[in-house]
Amino acid sequence: MQRFSRFGLAVFEIVILSALILAARSANYQDVFVDGNIYFTDADCYARMTRARMCAEHPGLIIRQHDFENFPEGTTPHTTAPLDYLIVSLSILLKPFTAQPIDFAGAMVSPFLGLVGGWFLWWWSRRMTLHYRWVMLILYGISPILVHGTELGRPDHQSLLIVLVTIGVCAEWSLRTDQSRNWSVVSGMAWSMALWVSFYEPLVLFVLVLLFGLTKDRHLLFGSHRRAGWIVFGAIVSISLLVERRVPTFAILQSSQLFQNWSRTIGELRHVSPLDRIWFAWAGYMIVIAPVLIWQSLRMRIAPPRFIALLLVATFLLTIWQARWSYFFVAIFVIVLPGLLAPIKSRAAVWSAFVLSILPLLQFWDARLWPNEVALSGRIERRDESKQLRELAVAIRSEQTHPFLAPWWLSPSIAYWSGQPGVAGSSHEALPGTADSARFFLATDFLGAREILRNRRAEWVLGYEWERVARNSADLLGIQVPGQPLCGVLDRSPSQGPDFLVFSGQNGTGKLFRFADKL
Repeated sequence: MQRFSRFGLAVFEIVILSALILAARSANYQDVFVDGNIYFTDADCYARMTRARMCAEHPGLIIRQHDFENFPEGTTPHTTAPLDYLIVSLSILLKPFTAQPIDFAGAMVSPFLGLVGGWFLWWWSRRMTLHYRWVMLILYGISPILVHGTELGRPDHQSLLIVLVTIGVCAEWSLRTDQSRNWSVVSGMAWSMALWVSFYEPLVLFVLVLLFGLTKDRHLLFGSHRRAGWIVFGAIVSISLLVERRVPTFAILQSSQLFQNWSRTIGELRHVSPLDRIWFAWAGYMIVIAPVLIWQSLRMRIAPPRFIALLLVATFLLTIWQARWSYFFVAIFVIVLPGLLAPIKSRAAVWSAFVLSILPLLQFWDARLWPNEVALSGRIERRDESKQLRELAVAIRSEQTHPFLAPWWLSPSIAYWSGQPGVAGSSHEALPGTADSARFFLATDFLGAREILRNRRAEWVLGYEWERVARNSADLLGIQVPGQPLCGVLDRSPSQGPDFLVFSGQNGTGKLFRFADKL
């Protein structure tokens, strides 16, 4: 009877946790499922989905070149195969239930990964008998930054990294108390797969774990119980190099002026001030007393292990530098929080403090679930814009290759919907084409604009709201908006544009022109 009660409680906990995770990550469903079609949350997601669709059409394909951006040169992307084939695998399972299996799998893959991460934390914290484990699980379920990383309609590699890094950190903690071969294998698998997905954030975190182990206790890294884990780690890393057949690069750290201008337009690359209130929205007020709790735990030599405190401080500082590290900072904060609260014996005090600390998160969800009129009208406007852009993209769909030039933040979605390659792209590898698209839209010399289209072999041009195009293009190139840019002519008076651009269609969002290459 007692065993049945424990089983029933476990099922109840999993159901509650799963409902919380999925509800938070599906709060944007009205922006993803629109009039029978599926829309993704940002430009990079469409680039990922183009890769996934190519893999579904050609099973076994490993994509090392993007021909659909920076046309005709293309790009050598930093994205890798694991998430591509995770989406493809999920689409196979969903095929009996939907007419759009690839799109549906792309929409669902990140919430699925968020669910996997939550299930793992539930199992691991129960196994570790952590006090206040539901503080961790609730914060994991509702933290806006973790939700953003794994939300509906966002097939981005960050969602897979969040889960893998979470498992890797938890496995390393377990190895401090249970030096077993199984945890060693779990750690080796998690870190090596994370490195396969991205040779950036996981590499920094893994190196920090290694350096801490080398300076504090080499036995924890190289004891006999770790041998199987290192073998698995080496095997997976070797397989990833053989599959991808390229050397990882750190192009994200380049310092060219064009890259610097572009990076200022990317939210994940912006700096986050230590005084920014966004920290409270991500992790709650508990983040303020975390340094005191960490100092106390280090002084008393109690859980959590010191290496996790090192990772927490490091990811905090890295988040100040680049916002993209916030996913990992909050994930590690979630893991470490039960251990930091463990010395406090009064459960009532802990839970009262936790409830008060998550007020900023609750305010975020209040505004998200019940938006005011301005926010709601903005969301409706963005949905309508996506629908209309899709209509224009479908108009240039063809079995033959007919490249297009469009504003770079729109190019990945247009490429996905039309099946045509774009001159611009949203990635830093596509910056040469992105810069050419900016020069085209800002051109006052129509002959120069024509040369850009010729050199890029573009056959279609998509015009968009000229003020936004001009402002973003000028910011990218680091120049002032000229008096009469071409994007303004195409938007306000398309019939008066250069004679080599033939006006071919429009709707409320954009205008479509065919490049006739007339002299």
